[in-house]
Amino acid sequence: MPLNEEILSFLKELRKNNNRDWFNTHKPRFQAIQSEAKGFYEEIKQGMMQFDEIENFKMFRIYRDVRFSKDKTPYKPHFAGSFSRTGKRLRGGYYLRIRPGESFLAGGFWAPNKEDLFRIRKEFEISDVEIREILEAPDFKKYFGGQLEGDELKTAPKGFQKDDPAIDLIRKKGFIAVRKFSDSEVLSPDFLKEVLKSFKALRPFFDYMSEVLTTDLNGVSTID
Repeated sequence: MPLNEEILSFLKELRKNNNRDWFNTHKPRFQAIQSEAKGFYEEIKQGMMQFDEIENFKMFRIYRDVRFSKDKTPYKPHFAGSFSRTGKRLRGGYYLRIRPGESFLAGGFWAPNKEDLFRIRKEFEISDVEIREILEAPDFKKYFGGQLEGDELKTAPKGFQKDDPAIDLIRKKGFIAVRKFSDSEVLSPDFLKEVLKSFKALRPFFDYMSEVLTTDLNGVSTID
């Protein structure tokens, strides 16, 4: 079932009336919409189980933590959820945000710890052939433009050469594939299918990165 346009309508109104009085007045409406959105995310999870092993699904709360933020609005004008892969060997995670005019899905490695980040960079330094092939694959190019997003250094990290052929990848501090959606695409009957096809296109990338992050530079497993 396609998403009800009431979801985007409510979120647009919330963005204009981001205060507790308005939200409390409209809380029954929010609860009904939240329930529908959660059901949609559950459908995504069930669909993903056909091509990946999903251990956990988390739908994020709409309430913002404003303690350390300059933005003191109390609510997030979007729905968002993440899907974690199963076990130590299957690395990487999926994410979907539904927000008027700013909806997107993503998958990858948002902020690897320093050990994982170094391991990934060393793999790219040894050879970037396999990762390039994955990024150039037809489905990855179709849904993600053949590229990875994420914060990156302005120059080579310590211990790496500035003229390394893989420096564009080595400089990165995160490795994320992103696909954006318009509001009309979000409300389309095909939105669920498009989300699932996009997530499925990430599997070769996840398989490669999982292999890298569970072995040492000699290819020996680092997990039990």
